[in-house]
Amino acid sequence: MRRDLLRGHAPAVRSTLGVVAAAALLAGLTGSPALGAAAATGQITGTGGKCVDVAAGATANGTPVQIYDCNGSAAQQWNLGSDGTVKALGKCLDVASGGTANGSVVQLWDCNGSAAQRWSVSGAHDIVNPQADKCLDATGNSSANGTRLQIWTCTGAANQKWTAPSAGGGGEDPASPGAMAVAPYLYNGWGSPPSPTTVMNATGVKWFTLAFVLSNGYCNPQWDGGRPLTGGVDQQTVNTVRAAGGDVIPSFGGWSGNKLESSCSSAGELAAAYQKVINAYGLKAIDIDIEADAYASATVQQRTVDALKTVKANNPGIKVYVTFGTGQSGPDDSMIRKASASGLTVDSWTIMPFDFGGAGQNMGNLTVSAAEGLKNVVKGAYGYTDDQAYRHTGISSMNGITDDNETVTVADFRTILAYAQQRHLARLTFWSVNRDRPCTGGGADTCSGVSQQPWDFTKVFAQYAG
Repeated sequence: MRRDLLRGHAPAVRSTLGVVAAAALLAGLTGSPALGAAAATGQITGTGGKCVDVAAGATANGTPVQIYDCNGSAAQQWNLGSDGTVKALGKCLDVASGGTANGSVVQLWDCNGSAAQRWSVSGAHDIVNPQADKCLDATGNSSANGTRLQIWTCTGAANQKWTAPSAGGGGEDPASPGAMAVAPYLYNGWGSPPSPTTVMNATGVKWFTLAFVLSNGYCNPQWDGGRPLTGGVDQQTVNTVRAAGGDVIPSFGGWSGNKLESSCSSAGELAAAYQKVINAYGLKAIDIDIEADAYASATVQQRTVDALKTVKANNPGIKVYVTFGTGQSGPDDSMIRKASASGLTVDSWTIMPFDFGGAGQNMGNLTVSAAEGLKNVVKGAYGYTDDQAYRHTGISSMNGITDDNETVTVADFRTILAYAQQRHLARLTFWSVNRDRPCTGGGADTCSGVSQQPWDFTKVFAQYAG
């Protein structure tokens, strides 16, 4: 949903409300000096059921923060950090000019570590700026769309009560231990894309890996290299998934097309291209699917590694997955060793254990063999224990008939699931949910090519608990 740019604000109007006893507020804050022991991400809802929202989804310093109808957009996805920050679109919730007076407005601003950007969530659902000892407040006790947020003496009124996501699972973050790990690929470019909510309702899966972000021929990210980054069908998909309680992981690259990793001339430019997508959608995770010529180039590998180091440094808590091909006994180790030597740790090195060649092979067993080889490479490169190595690896399979005429069955998926459960892999996904349907005369990318019911493969991996 696109919203008109908020062009101006009326002066703050405030009705005086009765003040709650200070003892009650202190009791609510006891034991909650910061936002939590771990980061959490999701919507913050308040008066009238409205969401805390960055006006017009803009990222300029000073952009107003308001309440607005909840719509699942990136402008309403807030990361509550263990350091007391509250972030959206890569920037921090900030009290303008470090103000402490009633009516000091709240805005979006570059994160700078100041006290104006520190917040505490109380058990009574107040969000407090400790420097001012005042509560986040919807101006004028209003629940209208576009109502500006400010700080005000805590009163206990409804316009100061907020439901924020929590790392403990009590908020609106859709991630359970295995939920983010299981994010089947969904592609809007072809294959009669299924409705994500249909898949979610039928299988319980909450996340999708949305493919593919490519270059438009320059160092500029677009969906498939030609569809707009925002405002098109892909953003509609993101909004639909989020409105249903899920989220997405954009995938950069793939086998074909112009790759950002090759089109961008430096690690800095590539990191900026990744950041543009992260900011556009308020992302919690990205997938770098590096294949073909991009993987074959040592220069592109190192550029990607260096860019991802910058992304990790600039986006604390973001998960980074790197997906690439493999042989039956495991993958080439060149990029993993470059990453280790450069000080880059990713959340999952994920192999694609298919297209080995030829029909009649047991793809479940071959996948396990390749995954064991991956574990050994990661263990050797980083000096991990076996358990640590498994927890930094993943599998991205292909359901049904593969490009090389192998057959990956639902039974193979059960074998892969059992292995992942035993080893606690960081990622368990597949290409693609578009294909997780029986064939009824459509193209090869609309169905699996094997006998099945709709979403059989997704239902297996959806059982993964992490």
